Amino acid sequence: MEQKTVRGRFAPSPSGRMHLGNIWSGLLAWLSARSAGGEMVLRLEDLDPDRCTRAWCDQVMRDLEWLGLTWDNEPVYQSERTEVYAQAFHALEEQGLIYPCYCTRAERLAASAPHRSDGQTIYDGRCSQLTEGEREVLSQTRRPAWRVKVGQESITFCDLLHGKYKEDLKTDCGDFILRRSDGVYAYQLAVVVDDAAMGVNQVVRGSDLLSSTPRQIYLQRLLGLPEPEYGHVPLLLSADGRRLAKRDRDQELGELQSRYTAPELLGRLAHRAGLIPEPAPITAQELIPLFSWEKLPREDLKMEKF
Repeated sequence: MEQKTVRGRFAPSPSGRMHLGNIWSGLLAWLSARSAGGEMVLRLEDLDPDRCTRAWCDQVMRDLEWLGLTWDNEPVYQSERTEVYAQAFHALEEQGLIYPCYCTRAERLAASAPHRSDGQTIYDGRCSQLTEGEREVLSQTRRPAWRVKVGQESITFCDLLHGKYKEDLKTDCGDFILRRSDGVYAYQLAVVVDDAAMGVNQVVRGSDLLSSTPRQIYLQRLLGLPEPEYGHVPLLLSADGRRLAKRDRDQELGELQSRYTAPELLGRLAHRAGLIPEPAPITAQELIPLFSWEKLPREDLKMEKF
């Protein structure tokens, strides 16, 4: 049987300058695909018009080029693919699996089960029980978001780094949003549709998205789409244990470029990844034969010194 070519992806959200955590996960995704002789595609996840701009998209590409992280296709912009997401949305609608949710944020929190350990609330599905008359009344004053029903579905997959991972969607997730009340399609639906369309069969990203994967696999199965393999790498944290964030300008690339060359920056990241013994300058190409999933740390890493 012919072995399938690995096809990974960069999928940054162009809502600001990339920070060290974005570069870290992007580098490991790139190395995983390239070390297997595979391809890397680029998708700009610019769905949110209030936060994402074409200028930031252009900046992302310039930064990837500076780092030597090449890609193999013309960039794909999610903002140009609304009709494709609409087709998937209507396919689920035809299956009777989606319903309008009129809850405000405060009502969603009140209508949720206790928070999970990661802070996510679990919606109790109350709007799925509304009558047509009740929906008609609510629609006079509110625009609904749209949720997909999860039923009693249990999803298990094997992560490249964490091994077996399982969620019971009803108790661990709840019915989740596919389209926001402003009409913007949600991340979960868009990435599933786009990964299939782009032929992505390996998704490498931060461990903060591990719990999103069962939802995406659930949608893939409902839509008859292929399931990629997944690998969720540890996060880089600030010295005080915070997740790096663009809004805080934590370790953003513009500031890092004033202190390091690309090989110096990559060498420091490669050292923290366990790929090289010392934080010595190295290019992305030189790192390809050194990559191994077995070498990567399993726990999040604090960046006391960088």
